[in-house]
Amino acid sequence: MENYTYNSFILQLEGLKVPKESMYPIFYFFLFSFIVLMVMNVGILLLICIDKNLHQPMYLLFCSLLVTDIIGVSNILPQILLDMMRPPSERLITYNECVAQAFTSHMFGTTSHTVLMIMAFDRYMAICNPLRYAAIMTNKMVIKLTVSAWGVAFVLVGILLGLTMRLNRCRTMIMSPYCDNASLFKLSCESVLINHVYGLTFTVVVLGSSIGSIVLTYTKITVVCLTSNSKSLNSKALKTCSTHLIVYLIMFLSGMIVIILHRFPQYSDFRKLSGIIMVIIPGSLNPVIYGLQSKEIQKFVFKIFKCKKHLPLFKKINVKLNT
Repeated sequence: MENYTYNSFILQLEGLKVPKESMYPIFYFFLFSFIVLMVMNVGILLLICIDKNLHQPMYLLFCSLLVTDIIGVSNILPQILLDMMRPPSERLITYNECVAQAFTSHMFGTTSHTVLMIMAFDRYMAICNPLRYAAIMTNKMVIKLTVSAWGVAFVLVGILLGLTMRLNRCRTMIMSPYCDNASLFKLSCESVLINHVYGLTFTVVVLGSSIGSIVLTYTKITVVCLTSNSKSLNSKALKTCSTHLIVYLIMFLSGMIVIILHRFPQYSDFRKLSGIIMVIIPGSLNPVIYGLQSKEIQKFVFKIFKCKKHLPLFKKINVKLNT
């Protein structure tokens, strides 16, 4: 008969099964990705906060997307980098820390979808109702929409993890590089039917709502563009909507790949690696696709580099004048 350890406070992470010859290249790839991602996301976030010209609904909503990327990556990658340098027996985590990491991981994914839904609404109002846009999308409205995006995600994820925390645990091995809801409820020897039902409902509601909102808003935007003879309107719609749509598709496909691979245990190693990469990719590409395509952000970055270029010359002139 198999021995079980019930409700152990200390859990062990399986981590990544990486060949020794590939460990350091993968480690440095993850480390470099983490540094670049944090620099780009934090940099653009500070830029939007500093420059008053960027205090517009589109950029303020984009800030929420940057924050979710920062939280999502900083919640997962540092733990994985540390565990890669440890032997399997030392990859330990407390149950409370594991629950917190799982909650943050699911909040990252859910909030990204809710924020992108609100950004789709913002694009719809800007293109289909330009005269009413300033009156509707005020700063107060943006704050309300942002709070609702985070609030809905908090409630949904809270219920998801709450159903898992009610279960007694008889195992201690987390079969994943980091903690998520599926890995946590698999520690239990009790029936997890309710968890599966709610998890499936949770996924259908979040993805169904995001897909529905994107299809609805973009259909209306397409109709307006096709019936309008304004080239400037069509150009604005093409630029802003294509950027938003690319960001959404990257987020959607990244999440779907991980969800699908969860259903195929034979590809568990590939799922673990793809689960990490699918967190890195959206966080790395969002600032490039959505941030650097903005004329306002491009102008700000250009000013910074222009100032840095002339700074040495300015110092030399000051030195000569002082002497």
